[in-house]
Amino acid sequence: MRRWAFESSLSICFLVLFLASLIGQSLAGQRVFNAEAAEHDEPTISWFRYVTSSDFGQAVMENWQSEFLQFTLFILATIWLVQRGSAESKPPEESGQESDQKERIGGYAPDDAPAWARARGWRTAIYSHSLVLTMALIFLASWLAQSR
Repeated sequence: MRRWAFESSLSICFLVLFLASLIGQSLAGQRVFNAEAAEHDEPTISWFRYVTSSDFGQAVMENWQSEFLQFTLFILATIWLVQRGSAESKPPEESGQESDQKERIGGYAPDDAPAWARARGWRTAIYSHSLVLTMALIFLASWLAQSR
């Protein structure tokens, strides 16, 4: 168990941060909701009632929609744009698409690489763009959830 916790510490840390931010958003949202209800002589609601309400769901989806749009645009920008001295950017002299050998995909992938990195064709293309595809899908999912 201790080894698993050590090897998963980054995931655990971000899960704790995610849950803490969600709880913080719910507490702040409940206060705002109850303040607005009090202004209109409406009854206030409990925290549990608030987190199971559509008001909280809409607030979370709006937040996620914004964040995942930013992530997606940042990823796309760092693919094509260059900034000298930036840790997120390739050096200007290395701009452009890299070879399969340098990216270690296709026939150049090591034996322990994921199967889609070793594959050729459309599976390698999806694998090569999996981060931006994942972020775009999460953005679209949050957009669809918020639009209901």
